[in-house]
Amino acid sequence: MTSRPSRALLGPVGLVLVGILSVQVGAAIAKGLFGEISPTAMVWLRLVTSAVVLAAIARPRLGGRSRHDWFVVLGFGASLATMNWAIYQSFSRIPLGLAVAIEFVGPLTLAVLGSHRARDLVWVLLAGSGVALLGFQRTDLDLLGVAYALLAGAAWAAYILLSASTGRRWAGFDGLAVASVLAALGMTLPALLTAGTSLWDGRVLLIGALVGLLSSVIPYSCELVALRSLRPAVFGILMSVEPAAAALAAIVVLDEHLSAVQWLAIACVVAASIGATRSAPAPVERSAAPGTLAT
Repeated sequence: MTSRPSRALLGPVGLVLVGILSVQVGAAIAKGLFGEISPTAMVWLRLVTSAVVLAAIARPRLGGRSRHDWFVVLGFGASLATMNWAIYQSFSRIPLGLAVAIEFVGPLTLAVLGSHRARDLVWVLLAGSGVALLGFQRTDLDLLGVAYALLAGAAWAAYILLSASTGRRWAGFDGLAVASVLAALGMTLPALLTAGTSLWDGRVLLIGALVGLLSSVIPYSCELVALRSLRPAVFGILMSVEPAAAALAAIVVLDEHLSAVQWLAIACVVAASIGATRSAPAPVERSAAPGTLAT
């Protein structure tokens, strides 16, 4: 999925950073189109693009599956759809960087709970303090947008758990491909009901496909190759910069600037995520897919 010359040129760290940048630029481009198409319809276009590409690459084996195999992958698909739908709803209401920072509370809490060490709760408290800082500017912050970001974070935590379970039952990218198809199917009716006629505009379809490539296909490819030689702890630390990357992408693509307090809130979440990653007692299991699905 990613060429050997590219891997040699960038190295594993460079590939992860390219994946992170690709995700956040894709999110910023998607948000820039919300005036023409609903966030729900944009999520659907993204999911359809990634589902088609992943299904073509993986060609998943569907025969001989148990009822539990399908139950797990259905839950995986539901978490994928919910995660993307909720974060796009959040994007439409609050700045991109803040939405991603708040969303990080979900997987961060999951990581700390899995550590079984009380002192690691300090990382959740630090991230929570960052989110609480946003309360100082409530007049500028849509609380529904914050709630959607928290829902996306909860769905991301569920996605992580179900990713591992799916990876044990579905080989390679089979589970992710099937889950992506199920997520796209599940979002079809809501997308059609909210999109209007603009959904079928050629320009909108092309940008939606571009968002799918930037936000899903390219990051999957980069991370899949990088994780073959990159320690999980290093990967986790690199992933921790996503909120800051999202804020920077929003500045460049959307001219969306943050206040000093909002940057401080993002810094708290990034520091908490790095701290939780460094103190993790064991590598995070990534059986079904790499980790930048959420935005």
